[in-house]
Amino acid sequence: MAVKLFSPYTIKDVTFKNRVVMAPMCMYSSHNEDGHIQNWHRTHYTSRAVGQVGLIIVEATSVAPQGRITPRDLGIWSDKHVEGFTELVSLMKEHGAKTGIQLAHAGRKAVLEGEILAPSALAFNEKMKTPKEMSKTDIEETIEAFKKGAERAAKAGFDVIEIHGAHGYLINEFLSPLSNKRTDEYGGSAQNRYRFLRDVIDAVKTVWDGPLFVRVSAHDYHEEGLSPNDYIHYSQWMKEQGVDLIDVSSGALVPAHIDVYPGYQVRYSETIKNGASIPTGAVGLITTGIQAEEILQNERADLVFLARELLRDPYWPRTAAKELGVNIEGPKQYERGWI
Repeated sequence: MAVKLFSPYTIKDVTFKNRVVMAPMCMYSSHNEDGHIQNWHRTHYTSRAVGQVGLIIVEATSVAPQGRITPRDLGIWSDKHVEGFTELVSLMKEHGAKTGIQLAHAGRKAVLEGEILAPSALAFNEKMKTPKEMSKTDIEETIEAFKKGAERAAKAGFDVIEIHGAHGYLINEFLSPLSNKRTDEYGGSAQNRYRFLRDVIDAVKTVWDGPLFVRVSAHDYHEEGLSPNDYIHYSQWMKEQGVDLIDVSSGALVPAHIDVYPGYQVRYSETIKNGASIPTGAVGLITTGIQAEEILQNERADLVFLARELLRDPYWPRTAAKELGVNIEGPKQYERGWI
Protein backbone atom coordinates (compact mmCIF):
# COMPACT_ATOMS: atom_id res chain seq x y z
CA MET A 1 0.00 0.00 0.00
CA ALA A 2 1.42 3.37 -1.04
CA VAL A 3 2.12 5.82 1.76
CA LYS A 4 -0.40 8.61 1.37
CA LEU A 5 1.21 11.12 3.74
CA PHE A 6 4.01 11.75 1.26
CA SER A 7 1.90 11.77 -1.89
CA PRO A 8 1.21 15.12 -3.60
CA TYR A 9 -2.10 16.91 -3.26
CA THR A 10 -3.43 19.49 -5.70
CA ILE A 11 -6.01 22.22 -5.15
CA LYS A 12 -6.77 24.31 -8.21
CA ASP A 13 -3.33 24.83 -9.80
CA VAL A 14 -1.35 24.53 -6.56
CA THR A 15 0.31 21.19 -5.76
CA PHE A 16 1.65 20.43 -2.28
CA LYS A 17 4.52 17.94 -2.38
CA ASN A 18 3.05 16.04 0.59
CA ARG A 19 0.02 16.10 2.90
CA VAL A 20 1.88 17.61 5.89
CA VAL A 21 0.61 21.08 6.81
CA MET A 22 2.00 23.39 9.46
CA ALA A 23 -1.04 24.77 11.25
CA PRO A 24 -1.08 28.50 12.05
CA MET A 25 0.28 29.18 15.53
CA CYS A 26 0.64 32.68 16.97
CA MET A 27 4.22 33.65 17.80
CA TYR A 28 3.45 36.98 19.55
CA SER A 29 6.80 38.26 18.27
CA SER A 30 6.08 41.45 16.37
CA HIS A 31 7.81 44.52 17.87
CA ASN A 32 6.49 48.01 18.60
CA GLU A 33 2.86 46.95 18.10
CA ASP A 34 3.33 47.50 14.36
CA GLY A 35 2.47 43.99 13.13
CA HIS A 36 5.66 43.57 11.09
CA ILE A 37 7.67 40.42 10.31
CA GLN A 38 10.78 39.98 12.48
CA ASN A 39 13.87 37.77 12.25
CA TRP A 40 12.13 35.26 14.52
CA HIS A 41 9.44 34.69 11.86
CA ARG A 42 12.06 34.30 9.15
CA THR A 43 13.89 31.65 11.17
CA HIS A 44 10.79 29.89 12.52
CA TYR A 45 8.91 29.40 9.26
CA THR A 46 11.91 28.79 7.01
CA SER A 47 13.13 26.01 9.35
CA ARG A 48 9.93 24.06 8.70
CA ALA A 49 10.35 24.55 4.96
CA VAL A 50 13.88 23.12 5.25
CA GLY A 51 12.26 20.29 7.22
CA GLN A 52 10.14 19.43 4.14
CA VAL A 53 6.67 20.48 5.33
CA GLY A 54 4.42 20.58 2.27
CA LEU A 55 2.31 23.62 3.20
CA ILE A 56 3.19 26.20 5.84
CA ILE A 57 0.37 28.47 7.04
CA VAL A 58 1.58 31.63 8.71
CA GLU A 59 -0.03 32.43 12.06
CA ALA A 60 -3.27 34.36 12.59
CA THR A 61 -2.56 37.72 10.95
CA SER A 62 -4.88 40.56 11.78
CA VAL A 63 -6.73 42.44 9.07
CA ALA A 64 -7.27 45.42 11.41
CA PRO A 65 -5.34 46.91 14.36
CA GLN A 66 -8.26 46.34 16.76
CA GLY A 67 -8.50 42.75 15.48
CA ARG A 68 -5.22 41.60 17.01
CA ILE A 69 -5.32 39.05 19.80
CA THR A 70 -2.39 40.83 21.47
CA PRO A 71 -0.29 43.91 20.67
CA ARG A 72 2.53 41.67 19.34
CA ASP A 73 0.49 39.88 16.67
CA LEU A 74 1.36 40.05 13.01
CA GLY A 75 -0.76 42.35 10.88
CA ILE A 76 -1.73 42.78 7.26
CA TRP A 77 -3.85 45.93 7.64
CA SER A 78 -1.32 48.15 5.84
CA ASP A 79 0.48 48.10 2.51
CA LYS A 80 3.64 48.54 4.58
CA HIS A 81 3.28 44.92 5.73
CA VAL A 82 3.56 43.47 2.22
CA GLU A 83 7.35 43.75 1.92
CA GLY A 84 8.02 41.61 4.99
CA PHE A 85 5.59 38.91 3.91
CA THR A 86 7.02 38.90 0.38
CA GLU A 87 10.46 38.17 1.81
CA LEU A 88 9.09 35.47 4.12
CA VAL A 89 7.21 33.77 1.28
CA SER A 90 10.37 33.76 -0.84
CA LEU A 91 12.41 32.17 1.95
CA MET A 92 9.89 29.35 2.42
CA LYS A 93 9.40 28.69 -1.29
CA GLU A 94 13.17 28.46 -1.80
CA HIS A 95 12.98 25.14 0.06
CA GLY A 96 10.00 23.72 -1.81
CA ALA A 97 7.18 24.55 0.59
CA LYS A 98 3.87 26.03 -0.49
CA THR A 99 2.82 28.98 1.62
CA GLY A 100 -0.40 30.09 3.25
CA ILE A 101 -1.55 32.87 5.55
CA GLN A 102 -4.43 32.87 8.02
CA LEU A 103 -6.42 36.12 7.90
CA ALA A 104 -7.96 36.85 11.28
CA HIS A 105 -9.87 39.21 13.55
CA ALA A 106 -9.91 38.50 17.28
CA GLY A 107 -13.30 40.06 18.05
CA ARG A 108 -14.11 39.94 21.76
CA LYS A 109 -10.96 37.95 22.57
CA ALA A 110 -8.65 40.86 21.71
CA VAL A 111 -6.49 41.84 24.70
CA LEU A 112 -5.78 45.42 23.71
CA GLU A 113 -6.15 48.96 24.92
CA GLY A 114 -9.23 50.77 23.68
CA GLU A 115 -12.45 49.54 22.12
CA ILE A 116 -12.83 45.98 20.88
CA LEU A 117 -15.59 44.66 18.63
CA ALA A 118 -17.95 41.68 18.56
CA PRO A 119 -21.35 40.73 17.12
CA SER A 120 -22.88 41.25 20.58
CA ALA A 121 -21.77 43.08 23.72
CA LEU A 122 -20.90 39.88 25.61
CA ALA A 123 -17.52 39.36 27.28
CA PHE A 124 -15.73 36.03 26.84
CA ASN A 125 -15.51 35.67 30.63
CA GLU A 126 -15.57 37.80 33.77
CA LYS A 127 -11.90 38.76 33.35
CA MET A 128 -12.19 39.95 29.75
CA LYS A 129 -13.30 43.31 28.43
CA THR A 130 -16.91 43.75 27.28
CA PRO A 131 -16.84 44.44 23.54
CA LYS A 132 -18.84 46.95 21.57
CA GLU A 133 -21.67 45.44 19.52
CA MET A 134 -20.71 46.02 15.92
CA SER A 135 -22.74 48.52 13.92
CA LYS A 136 -23.53 47.95 10.26
CA THR A 137 -20.67 50.32 9.46
CA ASP A 138 -18.29 48.30 11.66
CA ILE A 139 -19.36 45.14 9.86
CA GLU A 140 -18.89 46.68 6.42
CA GLU A 141 -15.46 48.06 7.36
CA THR A 142 -14.34 44.69 8.73
CA ILE A 143 -15.46 42.83 5.61
CA GLU A 144 -13.50 45.36 3.55
CA ALA A 145 -10.49 44.78 5.84
CA PHE A 146 -10.57 41.05 5.09
CA LYS A 147 -10.74 41.85 1.37
CA LYS A 148 -7.77 44.24 1.61
CA GLY A 149 -5.84 41.66 3.66
CA ALA A 150 -6.43 39.06 0.95
CA GLU A 151 -5.31 41.53 -1.71
CA ARG A 152 -2.07 42.15 0.18
CA ALA A 153 -1.55 38.39 0.70
CA ALA A 154 -1.84 37.91 -3.06
CA LYS A 155 0.73 40.67 -3.67
CA ALA A 156 3.10 38.98 -1.20
CA GLY A 157 2.93 35.76 -3.24
CA PHE A 158 1.11 33.38 -0.88
CA ASP A 159 -0.26 30.18 -2.44
CA VAL A 160 -3.16 29.69 -0.01
CA ILE A 161 -5.40 31.95 2.06
CA GLU A 162 -7.12 30.60 5.17
CA ILE A 163 -9.92 32.58 6.80
CA HIS A 164 -9.91 32.16 10.58
CA GLY A 165 -13.45 31.20 11.59
CA ALA A 166 -12.49 29.27 14.73
CA HIS A 167 -11.39 29.44 18.37
CA GLY A 168 -13.85 32.05 19.56
CA TYR A 169 -12.58 34.88 17.38
CA LEU A 170 -14.80 37.26 15.44
CA ILE A 171 -16.15 35.03 12.66
CA ASN A 172 -16.72 32.17 15.12
CA GLU A 173 -18.58 34.64 17.37
CA PHE A 174 -20.99 35.44 14.55
CA LEU A 175 -21.56 31.76 13.74
CA SER A 176 -22.54 30.57 17.23
CA PRO A 177 -25.80 31.39 19.05
CA LEU A 178 -23.81 31.48 22.30
CA SER A 179 -22.02 34.68 21.27
CA ASN A 180 -24.35 36.13 18.64
CA LYS A 181 -27.54 37.60 20.12
CA ARG A 182 -28.21 40.05 17.28
CA THR A 183 -31.76 40.60 16.03
CA ASP A 184 -30.85 42.02 12.60
CA GLU A 185 -29.88 40.17 9.41
CA TYR A 186 -26.60 39.07 11.03
CA GLY A 187 -28.25 37.21 13.93
CA GLY A 188 -31.01 34.77 14.76
CA SER A 189 -31.24 31.93 12.25
CA ALA A 190 -28.25 29.84 11.17
CA GLN A 191 -28.42 31.50 7.73
CA ASN A 192 -28.27 34.95 9.33
CA ARG A 193 -25.42 34.01 11.68
CA TYR A 194 -23.54 32.70 8.63
CA ARG A 195 -24.07 35.96 6.76
CA PHE A 196 -20.91 37.66 8.05
CA LEU A 197 -18.68 34.76 6.98
CA ARG A 198 -20.57 34.58 3.68
CA ASP A 199 -19.88 38.26 3.06
CA VAL A 200 -16.21 37.87 4.02
CA ILE A 201 -15.77 34.92 1.62
CA ASP A 202 -17.50 36.81 -1.20
CA ALA A 203 -15.29 39.86 -0.62
CA VAL A 204 -12.07 37.82 -0.46
CA LYS A 205 -12.94 36.01 -3.69
CA THR A 206 -13.16 39.31 -5.59
CA VAL A 207 -9.37 39.66 -5.16
CA TRP A 208 -8.27 36.02 -4.72
CA ASP A 209 -8.75 33.04 -7.05
CA GLY A 210 -6.28 30.66 -5.43
CA PRO A 211 -6.96 27.88 -2.90
CA LEU A 212 -9.20 29.14 -0.10
CA PHE A 213 -9.45 27.39 3.29
CA VAL A 214 -11.63 28.21 6.28
CA ARG A 215 -10.70 27.09 9.80
CA VAL A 216 -13.71 26.24 11.98
CA SER A 217 -14.33 25.22 15.56
CA ALA A 218 -16.68 22.34 14.86
CA HIS A 219 -17.82 21.92 18.46
CA ASP A 220 -18.67 24.57 21.08
CA TYR A 221 -18.67 21.93 23.88
CA HIS A 222 -21.84 23.51 25.28
CA GLU A 223 -25.35 22.07 25.25
CA GLU A 224 -26.77 25.23 23.66
CA GLY A 225 -23.91 25.69 21.23
CA LEU A 226 -22.97 24.26 17.85
CA SER A 227 -21.93 20.69 17.10
CA PRO A 228 -20.23 19.04 14.10
CA ASN A 229 -23.61 18.36 12.48
CA ASP A 230 -24.31 22.11 12.45
CA TYR A 231 -21.01 22.62 10.68
CA ILE A 232 -22.03 20.21 7.93
CA HIS A 233 -24.57 22.84 6.84
CA TYR A 234 -22.10 25.71 7.19
CA SER A 235 -19.53 23.72 5.20
CA GLN A 236 -22.03 22.98 2.45
CA TRP A 237 -22.67 26.72 2.15
CA MET A 238 -18.93 27.42 2.09
CA LYS A 239 -18.47 24.82 -0.64
CA GLU A 240 -21.19 26.53 -2.70
CA GLN A 241 -19.27 29.79 -2.35
CA GLY A 242 -16.05 28.23 -3.62
CA VAL A 243 -14.19 27.36 -0.43
CA ASP A 244 -11.80 24.51 -1.22
CA LEU A 245 -11.07 22.96 2.19
CA ILE A 246 -12.34 23.11 5.77
CA ASP A 247 -9.61 23.09 8.43
CA VAL A 248 -11.41 21.40 11.33
CA SER A 249 -10.55 22.37 14.89
CA SER A 250 -12.88 22.85 17.88
CA GLY A 251 -13.56 24.78 21.07
CA ALA A 252 -12.43 28.11 22.56
CA LEU A 253 -15.66 30.03 21.85
CA VAL A 254 -16.73 29.88 25.50
CA PRO A 255 -14.98 28.56 28.61
CA ALA A 256 -15.49 24.79 28.57
CA HIS A 257 -13.95 21.54 29.75
CA ILE A 258 -12.62 19.56 26.79
CA ASP A 259 -11.41 15.98 27.07
CA VAL A 260 -8.32 15.82 24.89
CA TYR A 261 -6.52 12.72 23.66
CA PRO A 262 -4.54 11.81 20.52
CA GLY A 263 -6.57 12.73 17.46
CA TYR A 264 -9.55 13.92 19.51
CA GLN A 265 -10.77 16.27 16.76
CA VAL A 266 -10.29 13.92 13.80
CA ARG A 267 -13.84 12.61 14.04
CA TYR A 268 -15.13 16.14 13.47
CA SER A 269 -13.10 16.36 10.27
CA GLU A 270 -14.52 13.01 9.19
CA THR A 271 -18.10 14.13 9.93
CA ILE A 272 -17.74 17.32 7.88
CA LYS A 273 -15.83 15.66 5.03
CA ASN A 274 -18.48 12.98 4.57
CA GLY A 275 -21.52 15.10 5.43
CA ALA A 276 -20.67 18.08 3.24
CA SER A 277 -18.63 16.25 0.59
CA ILE A 278 -15.80 18.74 0.93
CA PRO A 279 -12.07 18.20 1.51
CA THR A 280 -10.96 18.68 5.12
CA GLY A 281 -7.84 19.02 7.19
CA ALA A 282 -7.52 17.25 10.54
CA VAL A 283 -5.69 18.78 13.51
CA GLY A 284 -5.30 18.14 17.22
CA LEU A 285 -2.71 16.02 19.04
CA ILE A 286 -1.52 14.32 15.87
CA THR A 287 2.07 13.40 16.66
CA THR A 288 3.26 10.34 14.72
CA GLY A 289 3.56 9.32 11.10
CA ILE A 290 1.53 6.17 11.74
CA GLN A 291 -1.29 8.22 13.24
CA ALA A 292 -1.24 10.69 10.35
CA GLU A 293 -1.20 7.89 7.78
CA GLU A 294 -4.20 6.17 9.42
CA ILE A 295 -6.21 9.38 9.09
CA LEU A 296 -5.43 9.66 5.39
CA GLN A 297 -5.74 5.98 4.48
CA ASN A 298 -9.18 5.82 6.06
CA GLU A 299 -10.21 9.05 4.32
CA ARG A 300 -10.95 10.88 7.55
CA ALA A 301 -9.25 13.97 6.13
CA ASP A 302 -7.35 15.04 3.03
CA LEU A 303 -4.52 16.91 4.76
CA VAL A 304 -2.93 16.53 8.18
CA PHE A 305 -2.33 19.77 10.11
CA LEU A 306 0.40 19.67 12.75
CA ALA A 307 0.89 22.32 15.41
CA ARG A 308 2.86 21.69 18.59
CA GLU A 309 4.58 18.62 17.18
CA LEU A 310 6.22 20.87 14.58
CA LEU A 311 7.38 23.17 17.36
CA ARG A 312 9.11 20.21 18.95
CA ASP A 313 10.51 18.80 15.71
CA PRO A 314 10.98 21.13 12.70
CA TYR A 315 12.04 18.06 10.70
CA TRP A 316 8.94 16.02 11.55
CA PRO A 317 8.40 14.92 7.92
CA ARG A 318 11.75 13.11 8.04
CA THR A 319 10.83 11.57 11.41
CA ALA A 320 7.47 10.39 10.04
CA ALA A 321 9.01 9.05 6.83
CA LYS A 322 11.48 6.89 8.77
CA GLU A 323 8.62 5.62 10.93
CA LEU A 324 6.63 4.69 7.82
CA GLY A 325 9.61 3.09 6.08
CA VAL A 326 9.92 5.53 3.20
CA ASN A 327 12.65 7.86 2.04
CA ILE A 328 11.93 11.50 1.29
CA GLU A 329 14.28 13.95 -0.34
CA GLY A 330 15.86 16.44 2.03
CA PRO A 331 17.96 19.54 1.51
CA LYS A 332 21.05 18.84 -0.61
CA GLN A 333 23.16 20.47 2.10
CA TYR A 334 21.97 17.83 4.60
CA GLU A 335 22.48 14.74 2.43
CA ARG A 336 25.16 13.21 4.65
CA GLY A 337 22.92 13.33 7.70
CA TRP A 338 19.41 13.03 6.25
CA ILE A 339 19.19 9.30 5.43
